[in-house]
Amino acid sequence: MSDVSAVAQGATPTLTTPEWLARHARVHLATYGPPSRVLVRGQGAWVWDADGTRYLDLLAGIATTLLGHAHPALVAAVSSQLATLGHVSNLVATPGQILLAERLLDVCGVGEGGRVFFCNSGAEANETAFKIARRTGRPRIIAAEGGFHGRTMGALALTHKQSYRTPFEPLPAGVEHVPFGDVAALDDALRRNGPDDVAAVVLEPVQGEGGVNVAPPGYLAAARRLTRDHGCLLVLDEVQSGMGRTGSWLAHQAPHHLGAAMAVDPMMAPDVVTLAKGLGGGVPIGAALTYSAEVSALLQPGQHGTTFGGNPLAAAAALATLDVIAADGLVAHAGDVGRHLRQAILGIGHSGIRGVRGEGLLLAVVLAEPVAATVARVALESGFIVNAVSPDAIRLAPPLVLTRDQADHFVTALPDILRRTTDTLERART
Repeated sequence: MSDVSAVAQGATPTLTTPEWLARHARVHLATYGPPSRVLVRGQGAWVWDADGTRYLDLLAGIATTLLGHAHPALVAAVSSQLATLGHVSNLVATPGQILLAERLLDVCGVGEGGRVFFCNSGAEANETAFKIARRTGRPRIIAAEGGFHGRTMGALALTHKQSYRTPFEPLPAGVEHVPFGDVAALDDALRRNGPDDVAAVVLEPVQGEGGVNVAPPGYLAAARRLTRDHGCLLVLDEVQSGMGRTGSWLAHQAPHHLGAAMAVDPMMAPDVVTLAKGLGGGVPIGAALTYSAEVSALLQPGQHGTTFGGNPLAAAAALATLDVIAADGLVAHAGDVGRHLRQAILGIGHSGIRGVRGEGLLLAVVLAEPVAATVARVALESGFIVNAVSPDAIRLAPPLVLTRDQADHFVTALPDILRRTTDTLERART
């Protein structure tokens, strides 16, 4: 069997990792740098590389494979759907697309008049939100420092990181950034040019790529009140934090964010929420949800579209993912295991660990020194996939099926990972 046939049939190919990486370098744009491993299969929270080495996947494709790898319900749903309809145009509808939209509106607490636009990724969902904001006719959009919303041009304009932005300027105009979590700064920005020039405020309840920074308690509620006072939209990017990852279906639904306020006043709900990543359990799908008839009417026929958005295969994957999350209690499980993992890491009492931030199973281990890249590399050599989300923090965003025993397996190994990191850096200095 050729390696191409082996991959297609799910068998382990015979090429070694160096051989695969040499071929990779000859055919791929170097947008990500050289990959660290070549993975060939997975099961639950475990993955294996081309050399047969097993790793505990604590990153889940960056918060994406919520059900872990090769979950039987997801495999069955995708296989069954592909045997009937894999793709149709948006000139027609499919039952799965309709059922998924209904399910999402329900899970996300969207009232009458709310609608869904399906797309393929978080960046595309945020492009949709950007265009909805433009349709208000107002010129300014306010986003947060440290925010990441994607790399397409509109989403990149919302993204704060300068190194991502500079090579592609000029970006779409009118976006400005304020310090994340600072209510006074947001208020000042909204007032600066008068009452009617801000179209939208775009925020992440938990900034994933920015370092797993959680919005302070009350910040989102204050942002909602301010945007209502100024007649502009509140857009919440839940691409990384949504679908149960933080211990709520959506991060903003937690009581310390918007949940308590929405329980008293449903009008405290956001205007637009964007989703992707975990929504399809690893199958590409994104969504932009509008929360009122007024906002839903801002995009009219012909003003937006996408070829693959809401296709039958992606809809089947997302429905299966939502079914398993609900049936297996994975929202509560993410909260429970996340708390356990946080407490266990803090319980190590290691001088190299300054703290843990995040919610549920979206966490960052904050390091005492800016050595995260080396920690991630040593962790990989030790059989754990994590990533350096900032110079002094490693991100943990595992599948929601991660068990306490698997979490403890990482915690037990962490002191040795930190020791080996120190040894590696000391050798490099001599």
